Amino acid sequence: MKINYLKFFVVALFVSLFFSCAPKTESKIVETKKPNILWIIAEDLSPFMGCYGDTINKGHTPVIDELASEGVLFKRAYSTAPVCSAARSAFITGKMQTTTGTHNHRSNRFTNGEVVPENLQIKLPEGMKTIPELMKEAGYFTFNSGKDDYNFHYDRRAMYDVGTKEDYVAGMNGWQGNFAIDYMTVKDYVWNSRTDKNQPWFGQVQIMGGKKDAKYVREGEELAINDVPLPPYFPNIPSQRKAWTEHYNANRGSDVTVEKILKQLEEDGELENTIIFFFSDHGSPSSLRHKQFCYEGGMLVPLMIKGNHPELKAGLVRNDLVSLLDVSATTLAMGGAKMPDYLDGQDLFASDYKAPKYVVGARDRCDYTIDRIRTVVSEKYRYIRNYFPERPMMQAGYRDNKPIVKDLKKLHEEGKLTPYQDKHWFGVRPTEEFYDLNEDPDQMNNLAGNPEYAEVLKEHREYLENWIKETDDQGQYPEASAQLKATYDMWKDRPRFKNAKINPEYDQFKTEE
Repeated sequence: MKINYLKFFVVALFVSLFFSCAPKTESKIVETKKPNILWIIAEDLSPFMGCYGDTINKGHTPVIDELASEGVLFKRAYSTAPVCSAARSAFITGKMQTTTGTHNHRSNRFTNGEVVPENLQIKLPEGMKTIPELMKEAGYFTFNSGKDDYNFHYDRRAMYDVGTKEDYVAGMNGWQGNFAIDYMTVKDYVWNSRTDKNQPWFGQVQIMGGKKDAKYVREGEELAINDVPLPPYFPNIPSQRKAWTEHYNANRGSDVTVEKILKQLEEDGELENTIIFFFSDHGSPSSLRHKQFCYEGGMLVPLMIKGNHPELKAGLVRNDLVSLLDVSATTLAMGGAKMPDYLDGQDLFASDYKAPKYVVGARDRCDYTIDRIRTVVSEKYRYIRNYFPERPMMQAGYRDNKPIVKDLKKLHEEGKLTPYQDKHWFGVRPTEEFYDLNEDPDQMNNLAGNPEYAEVLKEHREYLENWIKETDDQGQYPEASAQLKATYDMWKDRPRFKNAKINPEYDQFKTEE
């Protein structure tokens, strides 16, 4: 059969012209712009806010409350550790700190401003990358106008595109970035630092939260020392009332700080396309039983997410158990970044998301105070395992010179504490603690010895024991002698350390002097 090539050419040309002139649909020519993603991280802030049902601060945290009402509010979000560097090492990698060996507070440290010696460097497992690095690979400009405090060796320039001073360069030791710790005084290293204003950005902005935000309380709204009831596990004395009240004021002050950040985003035209995560690294520093300990006060944190995303429905309140490791995974998912298989958290809005039955938390060495505590929280209960029960809650620690500690010790010596307070703070700790969070929100009635709860206690205990094995919890192994020596050297010349009854693990270094 002969082919009429002229006829074939004319038909082909006609078809080509037809499709080239046909109108194109909007979806084929408009590329969806990636969202900016901002982490506003409040230091040491418990959720004493109106949106969390706090009656004292109701109406006094309006900006944070509005942020929650315009997005998704998580009522039961938990940190992985009740202390900053361990918690930060977890959510910046998306991996539990006890698995990566970054669980001891202020590890991978030498001296301020100096590179960590090779023998002290804690390195992430091969192939593991931080969340900022993964976001950079997805096309994001990254910054951290605030605090790093990671317990591993890293190059800050590989993580962040801006905000690295000349003296905070490659090979630093976890302190880097702390020069920009307070957003109220540092505004240089944020979204406006990128040269291409069309490039999406991922950033971390630090606010001082429970540490210093009390100084920003709006005029006329500062709470007085007797305005806030004191939990019964504290003696009712001025220093304790002042510290407790200060944290309520800190929530009010953080509201002011968040307002400034949101206004800056709006003024710069960045607010509409930015997904905002607001959360804290752990609970209150003002309370001796919160920061560094595994009760609700140390582990429960605020978390809300707002932005132009189909899953961020205004007014949605979620009561499922959430870990800050889920913040890491959700950030990557929303940014269209690679989701490594090693992530411990979940995308909170994934179609296959499954609410966990338990969330684990861990406390290990904090500064020079050696301890090991593990905790499991479920819908109704909190289980705590103390591995050094002979070491009292008030063993030597970094807060020993604070009035809240001095006054507590004085009352103990004078026999003026209640039986519960004296045993709780200065006695041998129970190996296991088990609390019904609904019936006992202060967690003072230990049910571990109650036969009625034996079965549910066993379930929590076995979950923790299996988790320790499955994750190869590094806290079950003694800390390397070189790391302990570095800790000892960092603290040995400070009066509070010299005069304290420090842990026996340091005795070996005393004899070397």
